[in-house]
Amino acid sequence: MKALYRLALLALFAGYGHAAAADTHDLISALKQGGYVLVFRHTATDDSQKDIYPFRFDDMSAQRQLSEKGREAAHQMGAAIKSLAMPIGEVYTSRLNRAIETAKLLSGKDVEPVDALTDSSNASASGMANPTAGNTKAGLAMRQLVDAPPKPGTNTFLVTHKTNITDAFGKEAGDVGDGEAFVYRASGSGPAAFVARIKPSDWMAQAGN
Repeated sequence: MKALYRLALLALFAGYGHAAAADTHDLISALKQGGYVLVFRHTATDDSQKDIYPFRFDDMSAQRQLSEKGREAAHQMGAAIKSLAMPIGEVYTSRLNRAIETAKLLSGKDVEPVDALTDSSNASASGMANPTAGNTKAGLAMRQLVDAPPKPGTNTFLVTHKTNITDAFGKEAGDVGDGEAFVYRASGSGPAAFVARIKPSDWMAQAGN
C-alpha cells in the first residue's frame, strides 16, 4: 500500500509542470461536465486567533476563524463558480469552522465535515509552519476521498488545511495558497490524476470573460 502511495505521488508531481501551464479556460469548460475532485485550502484566517487543543469543534472561540478578507475571498470565488455554472455534488470539509465556512461560501450548499480533512498538524507549531508531509495515515485518508469518483455529472469539493494537503500530495504542495484548489480527475479504477492548480483570482477572471 505504501509503495503504491509513493508511486502515485511520483506520477502526480511528474505532471505538475505541464499542468501548471494548462489553459484555465479549457479547464473550466471541462469542469462544467463534472467528474472532477477539487481540493481547496480554506481562505485567509485571523492570525490573532489561536486554536485550542485538543480541538473543540462546537466552540468557535477556541478556533482560528476566517478573517474578513478570507470571507470576502470565499464569497467572490463562490459567486464566480456559480456564474460559471459548474455542477457541484458532494461537499466535504474539515470539522473546523474556517473550512466549513469556506465550503459553504464556495458551494452555496450544505457540507459534510469529516475527520479525514480535519487539521492533521496535531497541535504542532512546526507542522503548521513547515509541513513535511510526514503523516502518511492522514495523507492516505484524504487520498481516499480524492480517488472516489463524483456522482455523475457533478464535481466533488473538499475543503481542508495546508497540513492535510502536504500529507496527501507531498511537501512539494506546501506552497498552496489560501483558497487555492488542486484539481483531480477521478477514474474509479486507481489513483485520481492530477490536472491543475486553480488560484482564487482564476475563478473571477474566467467568470468575467
